[in-house]
Amino acid sequence: MNTEKISRLVRELLIELNEDPEREGLQKTPQRVAKALEFLTSGYRTDPVKLINGAVFEQKTNSMVIVKNIEVYSLCEHHMLPFFGRCHIGYLPSGRVFGVSKLARLVDMYSRRLQLQERLTEQISQALMDSIDATGVGVLIEAQHLCMMMRGVAKQNSVMITSSVVGTFRDSATTREEFHALIGTR
Repeated sequence: MNTEKISRLVRELLIELNEDPEREGLQKTPQRVAKALEFLTSGYRTDPVKLINGAVFEQKTNSMVIVKNIEVYSLCEHHMLPFFGRCHIGYLPSGRVFGVSKLARLVDMYSRRLQLQERLTEQISQALMDSIDATGVGVLIEAQHLCMMMRGVAKQNSVMITSSVVGTFRDSATTREEFHALIGTR
């Protein structure tokens, strides 16, 4: 990522918005925006295999594993405005489990891209399924979108919920119900 080029483009944007990029409060804004975008899009430059880094462990269990309330912060690809909320993950292992922090890191990796919430939910569930060959995976994201809250329809209390279920979470209503009951969305 070329932060110098992005800084120049942000400076040009400030001028197009009728702002003075030399004004005291804006002098370093182009560089700050470039650095912020570098961080907020770092998921493009993260390798999921390296991120997991061997934190998959043999464990003979067939009990559901759930991590809920993982914070999600992303940018919608339509307006480049933030959306934020919580991600809940459940999976049924088939002999291998994740180091728990890796689940949150996977959420961060995929959310640090220009995103659609629907795609984000699918990417997380598929990555989990593929990484440990789980019997099933369920991912549910509840998020508020600033593109809906501060522009357009201006609905401050709206929450978008997306769900991706694969394997036994898709095939078994009982498994889905257990997942939803345990994350508190039933």
